Amino acid sequence: AMMDNRFATALVIACVLSLISTIYMAASIGTDFWYEYHTLSPAENVSEAGRSIWEEFVSKDADEKTYTDALFRCNGTVGLWRRCITVPKNSHWYSPPETDMTTNCISFSLSDQFVEKYIEPGNHNSGTDLNRTYLWRLQFLLPFVSIGLMCFGALIGLCACACRSLYPAIATGVLHFLAGLCTLGLVGCYVAGIELLHRKLPLPEDVKGEFGWSFCLACVSAPLQFMAAALFIWAARTNRKEFTLLKAYRVA
Repeated sequence: AMMDNRFATALVIACVLSLISTIYMAASIGTDFWYEYHTLSPAENVSEAGRSIWEEFVSKDADEKTYTDALFRCNGTVGLWRRCITVPKNSHWYSPPETDMTTNCISFSLSDQFVEKYIEPGNHNSGTDLNRTYLWRLQFLLPFVSIGLMCFGALIGLCACACRSLYPAIATGVLHFLAGLCTLGLVGCYVAGIELLHRKLPLPEDVKGEFGWSFCLACVSAPLQFMAAALFIWAARTNRKEFTLLKAYRVA
């Protein structure tokens, strides 16, 4: 009974870690704070050309350079699915600069996620930048693969409970390990993509950029997935060993 308790505890902790990492992962995919730009003088910037910046930012033809410039100038935030800027509520020429600010977001369409990135952002004649193109596509696909693997692992875990067997827990552990690798890959791709973009489009002097809390959630999710994987595999393997020893003892 003592042994059973130990395995049960390990499995419960693994399930809790798995659940928390899934919630973190889903939250990070669904929020827009992967990268944030802080403009030191946003209000003046926007009241100069407010409406046109906004119209360019939301237009279907907005290329990477257009929307990145708007992000720089208007306290932009970027997620995996959306980009947001903060603009005055009413950009009339007669309104004072310190008007109410409002945050407006626009989603990346599915075709935006797979569109080619150019060697010079915004210049279609400069050729395709393969590194940035594939990094962007991977950062879009990997989080879904990661969540898919964990959900599949959870299904196998439920079957294991129904069969009252610990053997499938090894498969659940391996799937969680692969999900952790995908999450690590996602974080790596995102950092590399941002670095490469800022080499092409350097930040203006009065703009500061930093990774946001959505990015941090993904960073925390990866080690949780690895810890859950380790616990699942440990419980299943140690239990199998003890079961074999018990059988040998009985036969003897």
